[in-house]
Amino acid sequence: MSGCDQPGLLPLEQALERLLALADSSRVTEVETVELSRAAGRVLAEPLLATLDLPPWDNSAMDGYALRLDDWHGQSLPVSQRILAGAAPAPLAAGSCARIFTGAPLPEGADTVEMQENVELDDAGRVIFRQPLMRGQNVRARGQETRSGDCVLPAGTRLGPVEQGLAASLGVARLQVCRPLKVAVLSTGDELVEPGLPLGPGQIYNSNRLLLISWLERLGCQVVDAGIVPDDLSRTRQVLADLGAVDLILSSGGVSVGEADFLGVALREAGELALWKLAIKPGKPLTVGHFQGVPVIGLPGNPASTLVTFGLLARPYLLRRLGVSRVEPLAFEVPAGFAWSRPGKRREYLRARLENGRAVPYANQSSGVLRSAAWAEGLAEVVEGRELAEGDRLRFIPLSEILG
Repeated sequence: MSGCDQPGLLPLEQALERLLALADSSRVTEVETVELSRAAGRVLAEPLLATLDLPPWDNSAMDGYALRLDDWHGQSLPVSQRILAGAAPAPLAAGSCARIFTGAPLPEGADTVEMQENVELDDAGRVIFRQPLMRGQNVRARGQETRSGDCVLPAGTRLGPVEQGLAASLGVARLQVCRPLKVAVLSTGDELVEPGLPLGPGQIYNSNRLLLISWLERLGCQVVDAGIVPDDLSRTRQVLADLGAVDLILSSGGVSVGEADFLGVALREAGELALWKLAIKPGKPLTVGHFQGVPVIGLPGNPASTLVTFGLLARPYLLRRLGVSRVEPLAFEVPAGFAWSRPGKRREYLRARLENGRAVPYANQSSGVLRSAAWAEGLAEVVEGRELAEGDRLRFIPLSEILG
C-alpha cells in the first residue's frame, strides 16, 4: 500500500482507480450455475451466445394481410388462408394473400404485410389495398435481432429483468454466473446501540449496519454480520477470528490511528492498512488494506459519508471484483437550483432532488444527517474550487444508479 498514505488529499478519480486496480487483482474466478429465474443481480461468468436466430422465421409486425408483392398490380386479392401466432402456415397460393396476425410466421412466398387499417374487403371478401406497398414492410426478418452464435451478452454483464428476458427468448434455462462475494460488515464503537434497545448516555442507534447490509444484499453479496465491535482489543481480535473465510471486511467508523482505534490495531497486527484522505465531502477518511490476505475497506462513520463513499467507491470495487466492466454510475447535467459562493478544496456531493428540472439541495448537508438522503433523489456534484450561480450546469448522479 505504499504511496496510499502520502500527505494531501486524494482526488476521487485516483482513489477509484486504485481501488479498481486492487479489485482486478482479486477477481472472483469461481463459477456457479443458476436457474434463469434466480439470476437477478448476478454477474455472467461466461458470454451468453445465441443458440438460434431471433426471430427464428420471418413474421408479421402487424395484424393485417401478407402477400407476395410481385403478385399485386393494384387489383384486389382473395384470402387463401388465416394465420395465427403459433401456426405453421402453408405456402402462399399464387395470386392470393393471407390474413395474418402479429407475431405469426409469414407463409412461404410472402414478402410484404399491409396493416388491416389500410385495406377494405369487397363484397366477395377479396382484399382491396388502398395505398402503395413496399416490399418488406411490416415484416420482422429472420435473425434481425441476433443470429445463432452471436455474443448476445458478454461475460461481466450484471443481470437484470431485461437480460433475463433476453436469455429466455433464446430458450436458455440456466446461466453460468460468478459466485457471490462474501462480505463481513463491522460497526465500531461503544457509542452504538442496535434499534430496539434502550439508549444509554452518549449513545446513538446504529444506522450504518442496516444501511450497508441491505445495500450489499441488493448487490447480490452474502453478508456476514459481525455486529458492533466494542472498544476493546481482545474482543476485537475475537470478532475478527470468528469471521471465517470472507472476500472483504467492510467497516463503518473507519479504521483510524487514534488511541481508541482497537479495530485498526487488530487489523494491522495481521495485515497492512493505509488511511486515504479523500478530496470529497462528505467522506474524507477512507481506509484500505488487507488482513490475513483479506481486503479491508474502512468507511467513515457518519451516515451520509458512509452513503457517498460506499456508493462512489466501495460499490464499484465490489462490482469490478465480479468482472463488471462499467462500474461507475451514470450521471447527467442539470441546471443548479441554487447558488454556491463558497468554493472549497474538496468536491462536494450534495444530497439533492430535481424540482422543475433543477437540482435543489437538502437544507442540512451535515454528514450526520441521513434524512437528507431519504429526501433526495440523487447527488449534485459541486467541483472543487468552483462557484455556482443559479442556472449553472452541474453533474447529477441519481441515487437509483448507486443503490442497486
